[in-house]
Amino acid sequence: MAREARVAGERSLLVGVGVSAVGIGMYVPFSLVFFHHVTGLSFALVGVVMTATGLAGLAFMPLAGSAVDRFGARRIVLVLYALRALGFALYPFAGSLPAFAGVALVTALADRSFPAVQQSLIGEVARGAARDRLQASLRALQNAGMGAGALIVSGVLALWGTAAFTYTAWGNALAFALAGLLVSRVRPVQGGQDAAAGRPAAGYGTVLRDRPFLALTAANFLTALGYAALSVLFPLYIATWLHGPDSLTGAAFTVNTALCAGIGVLVASRVRRSGARRTRSAALGALLFAAAFVGQIVLGTLRPGQSVTLVALLAIVVVYTLGELVHSPSGGALSVSAAPAAVRGRYLATYQLSYSLATALAPSLFTALLSVDGRLPWAVLATAAAGAALALVRLERRLPIEAVYAEPPAVVAARTPAAPAQAPAG
Repeated sequence: MAREARVAGERSLLVGVGVSAVGIGMYVPFSLVFFHHVTGLSFALVGVVMTATGLAGLAFMPLAGSAVDRFGARRIVLVLYALRALGFALYPFAGSLPAFAGVALVTALADRSFPAVQQSLIGEVARGAARDRLQASLRALQNAGMGAGALIVSGVLALWGTAAFTYTAWGNALAFALAGLLVSRVRPVQGGQDAAAGRPAAGYGTVLRDRPFLALTAANFLTALGYAALSVLFPLYIATWLHGPDSLTGAAFTVNTALCAGIGVLVASRVRRSGARRTRSAALGALLFAAAFVGQIVLGTLRPGQSVTLVALLAIVVVYTLGELVHSPSGGALSVSAAPAAVRGRYLATYQLSYSLATALAPSLFTALLSVDGRLPWAVLATAAAGAALALVRLERRLPIEAVYAEPPAVVAARTPAAPAQAPAG
């Protein structure tokens, strides 16, 4: 296979994403505590403001998608980095409720819109299999960066106590500013979205009339519920159904983060080089999710001793993480490539809502199911993941060929040398 072309400014893009992920990792695991100490407001007020601004951020996503189509994803990415840097620089000065709400609103608008805009940027700067490769590299760097950020803030707090949260806020601001400077070096491919920036684009009606893409978004919602399981359901299940120690949750997160950062690019490369259709590899990832969820049902039924539970749980996490590593690059590239370039921002903002909605619904859905039976949420998730896999395969014929294949079969065939003609028999 020919060596894949590199994206102009790719190294700067990857380093920038890694740097910003360190900043995210410095506050996400401690968000309530972080903002409580930075602003001096009560936990209750911080929680209310975070919920309200988060919902406002979801409402802003369609506008961000329209802005991408109007001005290009690269410009909007830089604006969002600047807003996040400004927000964290101001947090230590936002001691009153109105000031905190204002700063939190600005940063929430940028945070919620960023994934969709970053996906649009991948569509601008890469084509074909390079999109899948970038998806895998960015996810690995994001996991590694967030893990490093969590370790950094843990060390800082151990040395200087909670007063150090103020300095980590400024550290986040610096990380986002540096990330923006690095990402500014990336350049769209010829004919990319920046070239079309400023042209009038079709509205969201175009997206709503695209039934195959809406079906793809719905299938992703089913899979996205599985992504939410690690952070929401795993800890509750371990504590309330398996009656295991909190260290099991920490071990599960550590294994997941280490595998995502360590072998994510390798797994994605193997999948990509196999020539599998994106729909099939994304479906395989969903089926691995389903297998992990069935494993949780078996574990929750048998409920063996603590040692066996630890080994079984870690094995399940490995299967779950492999599903994540197989699904994420293919699913992401599939959505980017299925979106017409002129309205890619609107398409991907719509697609990102499947993740955001799953994240918002997961806590109430999982806790309600868990209150009935500890195995019930896993059964629902396994069914949803299997349904997503089936939907992805059935959508193959309805999606654009450049979305289904990293390289369309005609391109692959053109690159394959013809077999030498045989001499006629004597």
